[in-house]
Amino acid sequence: MKRSISLLTFAGAAFGSSAMAADLNVTVEVPKLNVAEYHKPYVAIWIENPADSTAAGTLAVWYDAKNREDNGAKWLKDMRQWWRKAGREMSFPADGVSGATRAPGPHKLVFSGAKGALKSLKPGQYNLVVEAAREVGGHEAVRVPFAWGKPGKPASAKGSAELGAVTVSVK
Repeated sequence: MKRSISLLTFAGAAFGSSAMAADLNVTVEVPKLNVAEYHKPYVAIWIENPADSTAAGTLAVWYDAKNREDNGAKWLKDMRQWWRKAGREMSFPADGVSGATRAPGPHKLVFSGAKGALKSLKPGQYNLVVEAAREVGGHEAVRVPFAWGKPGKPASAKGSAELGAVTVSVK
């Protein structure tokens, strides 16, 4: 009897650890800018290892895939940090990653811990990086530190021009 209880306890612990695949909840605000010629920004959202600044995985890339000239992929290089660390190795459109540019306002995203870049992410400290570049506009990157592996309090940072508030929480 004791043996079966300890086996059940072990099995529960083993399944519990794999069932702890958390989700990453992200809110990205694209500010409304009062400019003569407004274009929606291209945005890359990725996870960065703060120890060596390498990309641990790309979560989303918003760009104009319907652009007649090279399907908009030509302008992805304007998100320079992401492009150097992860973008140039990808082919577009990337399944589960690519999406259309977004209008001004807050955008809530949920990334499943059981899929994509989060599936193999080891517990630890990371930065969520959101980088935006806009035609006839500016360029900005916002980093938000977070701990992956267990639920925690939301963390946030705010951009100064091309990005508004960026919030990340592990649920």
